[in-house]
Amino acid sequence: MIGGLFIYNHKGEVLISRVYRDDIGRNAVDAFRVNVIHARQQVRSPVTNIARTSFFHVKRSNIWVAAVTKQNVNAAMVFEFLLKIIDCMQSYFGKISEENVKNNFVLIYELLDEILDFGYPQNTDTGVLKTFITQQGIKSQTKEEQAQITSQVTGQIGWRREGIKYRRNELFLDVLEFVNLLMSPQGQVLSAHVAGKVIMKSFLSGMPECKFGINDKIVMDNKGKGLNTEEQVRTGKPVVVIDDCQFHQCVKLSKFETEHSISFIPPDGEFELMKYRTTKDISLPFRVIPLVREVGRTRMEVKVVLKSNFKPSLLGQKIEVRIPTPLNTSGVQLICMKGKAKYKASENAIVWKIKRMAGMKETQLSAEIELLETDTKKKWTRPPISMNFEVPFAPSGFKVRYLKVFEPKLNYSDHEVIKWVRYIGRSGLYETRC
Repeated sequence: MIGGLFIYNHKGEVLISRVYRDDIGRNAVDAFRVNVIHARQQVRSPVTNIARTSFFHVKRSNIWVAAVTKQNVNAAMVFEFLLKIIDCMQSYFGKISEENVKNNFVLIYELLDEILDFGYPQNTDTGVLKTFITQQGIKSQTKEEQAQITSQVTGQIGWRREGIKYRRNELFLDVLEFVNLLMSPQGQVLSAHVAGKVIMKSFLSGMPECKFGINDKIVMDNKGKGLNTEEQVRTGKPVVVIDDCQFHQCVKLSKFETEHSISFIPPDGEFELMKYRTTKDISLPFRVIPLVREVGRTRMEVKVVLKSNFKPSLLGQKIEVRIPTPLNTSGVQLICMKGKAKYKASENAIVWKIKRMAGMKETQLSAEIELLETDTKKKWTRPPISMNFEVPFAPSGFKVRYLKVFEPKLNYSDHEVIKWVRYIGRSGLYETRC
C-alpha cells in the first residue's frame, strides 16, 4: 500500500525516512521537497502527483508527514493512517515539533516498525502499543509478560489486556448531543439535526461483557425489524429514529443486527462507544424570536425574545445569544430582563449572556442601535442570530434503557457495579434568521 514514509521540517530537511518498497527511491524525498515544501506557490492540495508517484501529506505546525506510493491506493485510508501515526506520536511525546521528533527519533522508528509492515498498516491502537513500546524503548520482560503481550497483539481483544483489577467496579456513561438548527424569522424550522455520541469510562475488573440497550429505531434496517409507530403507541415507550450510527471496534456487530442490542467488552478507561445522527422529532431546547425595525437611516430597534422549551424542573446553562449589528453602528443602548448584555464593537455583535435559565420561561432583550450615515446604498444583509447553551437532557429523545455487566470468571454480579448515566445537550450551529 505505502511505499515510503518521510517526516520533514519546514526547511525541507528529512528528519525520519522509512522506505518499505523497492519502487520508491531516494529521489522521491527530493521531489517532495522541491515541488511541495519549496514550491513558489503554496500547494493547497494534500495529494500531489510527481512523475507517476503520489505524495499524501499532513502538516502539523512546522512538520510535514508524507506518505509515498506508486500504486493506486485508497486516499482516505492513507490520510486516516497518517492521522493515526500523529496521534500515536502525540500520546508518546506530546506536541509534534522538530525538537520532539529529533529527541525521539529512535522511538518513532520503533513505532513505524510495529505500525507498518511492507507498507501495510498493522496495529495503530495506542493503548496496545504502549504495553510493549515504552519511552525508553523495549524493556526486557518476563515470560509471563511476553505471553500476555503476544496474546493481546494476536488475540481477538486487542483493545483490553487481561488481569485488570479494581477495588470498586464503576461505569460512567455520557450521552453528549449537539443540536444544529436553522430557523426562519417566522419560526419555521428550515433544517435541524442532532449529532450525538456516547462516551463511556469503564473501571471494571477482569474481562467483562456489557450489554447496552437504547430506545432506537434504525432507519437503515431494511428487514423491517425496527419499532414502528403502532408498536410505539402500544408499548407507550417513545423511540428515537437514528439515521446512521458508527460503533467502536469492541462492539459485536453481528449481535446488534440479530438481537438489536449493543454487546461489547469495553476497553479500560475512557472511549467513544458510538456516534449517531438523527433528524426527526428533535426537541428544540430554546426558541429565539427576533424583531428588527429600522427607524430611518440612523436608528434601528431590535427586540429579541428567548423562550425555553423543556421541563420547568430542568436548568439550561452557559446560555449566550449573539445578535449581529451593522458595520456602521456608532452606539447601542441595551435593556435586558435577565443576564448581562454587552455590545462588542470589534465583533459587530451584541452578546447576551445568561448563567442559567429554567424550563418553560421567557425573557427578552431590547436594543436601540444608533447608526452612522453612509453614502453606500447597499442594504445591510442581516446575518442570523446564533446561540450557545447546555441543557441536562438529550434533545433527540435518546434514552439508555438498560446497561448490564457480566463477568463469569471473577464472580461479581451486575447489581454490584456502580453505574452513572448523564445526558448533555449542547448547541452546534444554532441559528435564527432575523
